[in-house]
Amino acid sequence: MEKAKVYFTKKITPEGMINMFEVLNKQLPGKVAIKVHSGEEGNQNYLRPEFMKPIVEYVKGTVVECNTAYEGARDTTEKHQKLMEDHEWSKYFDVDIMDAEGPDDILKIPNGTVIQKNYVGNHLKNYDAMLVLSHFKGHPMGGYGGALKQLSIGVASGKGKRYIHCVGKENGSYEDMFHVDQIQFLEAMADAASSVVNYFKGNIAYINVMCNMSVDCDCCNVAEDPCMKDIGISASLDPVAIDQACIDLVRQSEDPGKEHLLERIESRKGTHTIDAAEKLGIGTKNYELIEIES
Repeated sequence: MEKAKVYFTKKITPEGMINMFEVLNKQLPGKVAIKVHSGEEGNQNYLRPEFMKPIVEYVKGTVVECNTAYEGARDTTEKHQKLMEDHEWSKYFDVDIMDAEGPDDILKIPNGTVIQKNYVGNHLKNYDAMLVLSHFKGHPMGGYGGALKQLSIGVASGKGKRYIHCVGKENGSYEDMFHVDQIQFLEAMADAASSVVNYFKGNIAYINVMCNMSVDCDCCNVAEDPCMKDIGISASLDPVAIDQACIDLVRQSEDPGKEHLLERIESRKGTHTIDAAEKLGIGTKNYELIEIES
C-alpha cells in the first residue's frame, strides 16, 4: 500500500490548527460535523473551545458530541448540554449532541472482527463530512486516545459505547464494560471506527493535538497531570497512520516522562487497535511524516 501522508508541526497554536488542515488540501463538502471531546466535569487537560474556535469557524462546522455510557456529567442529554454550556462550547459554537433523542441509527460492519454493527446517534445522518479533532493522550482502558478512539467510542451513542465496551453483548451492564477480554475490546473499537470511516466515504479528515499528555483520558473527572512535554500537532486523511505517527513521536521523544505514558499504552496493549484497524482496510501504518513550519 502507498505510504499515507501525515503532516506535523511542533507549534501548537489555534492558527497552527488551520495551517495543518490546509496542508491536507481536502474539501469537506456539505454540512460538516466537527467531533471534539467536551471534557468530563472536573477534568483539567481537555482542549478548550477557545483553542478550537479558529478551526471550527474556518471549516464552518457544527461541534458534535455523544452521551457517555458511565455515570457523570455527560450520561444524559440534559446534563451533557449543561456541561457544554459550563465548558463554554455552546458559547462559541452550534453544538449537537447526536444521540439527544432516539432511536439510534445502526451502521453495519459486515467484516467486523468482534462486532457487526455500531449504534450511533440518529443526528449523524444530518452530516455530509466530518473533521475529527482529537486530543492525543493516554487512556485507562484503551491505552491511548487518538483519532481511532474518537471515531469509535467518540461517535457511538451512549448505548453504542456500552455495546463496544461489552464487545457486542446486547444490554450489557455497567459492570460488564470493565470485565471483558482486552484484545476483543480493542478490536471492537477498531470495528466501530471502520463503520464511521466507511459511512463518510472519504469525506473525513483528522487532526491530533499532542499536548497536556496525561496517562488518563479527558473522560476522567480527576485525571493525572501531564507526564511529558507537548510535542505538536499532526494531520492526515488516514486515521491509522496519524495514530501510529503519534505513537512513534512519543517513542522518539527525549522526554523521560514518555516512559510513564508508554507504560500505560503498552500495559493496555493499546496499539492493537491500530493493528486491527489496518487489517480492516481503513488505513495503513506505513506513513511518511512531513514536518510543516506553521
